[in-house]
Amino acid sequence: MSSNSSQPAWFVIVNPNAGNGKGKKDWDIISSTLKSKGIDFDFSFTSGKDDATLFSAGVIKKGYRKIITVGGDGTLNEVLNGVFQSGIDDPSRITLATIPVGTGNDWGRLFGIPLDHEKAAEIIKEGKTLRHDVGIIDYYLGAEKKRRYFINIAGIGFESDVVKLTNYHKDKGRGGKLIYLYCLLLSLIKYKNNIADLEVDGVKQTTRIFSANVGNGKYCGGGMRQTPDADPTDGLLDVTVIKDISKFEIIRKLKILYDGTILSHPMIDGYRCRSFKAVSDSIIFCEADGETLGHTPAEFSILPSAIRIVYGTGLSQ
Repeated sequence: MSSNSSQPAWFVIVNPNAGNGKGKKDWDIISSTLKSKGIDFDFSFTSGKDDATLFSAGVIKKGYRKIITVGGDGTLNEVLNGVFQSGIDDPSRITLATIPVGTGNDWGRLFGIPLDHEKAAEIIKEGKTLRHDVGIIDYYLGAEKKRRYFINIAGIGFESDVVKLTNYHKDKGRGGKLIYLYCLLLSLIKYKNNIADLEVDGVKQTTRIFSANVGNGKYCGGGMRQTPDADPTDGLLDVTVIKDISKFEIIRKLKILYDGTILSHPMIDGYRCRSFKAVSDSIIFCEADGETLGHTPAEFSILPSAIRIVYGTGLSQ
């Protein structure tokens, strides 16, 4: 951590391992670019999982109210959770910005935040902000109940298996959209659909599901649009439930995961709600913003306008 006599406006949390080491490799350029834009900052490098959560909670307690993440969607998720662990009475007083160096940039894509460092820094300099909803997932890890906040998309079922395998490859230094697609197809071979009791704003149903994605944002998995109509400023969650669909049908219709037409399939239901619950006899695993979590029973809810974010071109279509 650098040390200045007076506290800068921004604190930058850098994940050096993001994007197969791009965070570390590009930091000198990113740092120089931020300085050239007149952005005053202090910074720290993470060295392991959950460091970004600890760092963001710590710097908020020290008085920082503006945080930049240099990393991927997972780093942003950790920082968001740090905001809620900091004890601040009103999290919407915190402003989050990002310079994406991860492989997906799914959250940044929604707000026109490019992978080009110069352009991303310019967006931070321009300083356009909006109030952004925050999702909550309450889940279990063994017998212990846990809570995780998410800024983009969370879910249960197949997607969680893909995330787990993808993160394994990322830890081995293998990333990118092709790795995600490879993990998707590999996970598909062994995955089995599960019966679950679902509850959408109190309305219950029991069905066999392939997956359920709960979207605050539109994009996941490097450009997939599994909740294509989600709006992170409307105070609601978009839920896409893929029911008892065959593996052959998933492969045959892979295109609809990307082109925004997923809700047109007869075996896929879409909902807009404030709460969503999933309970199952067999364990169904969960994920949030590409981070592997625990398992069902899981409950999803929304905190409207709970954080402030820096955006570029606004909500993309």
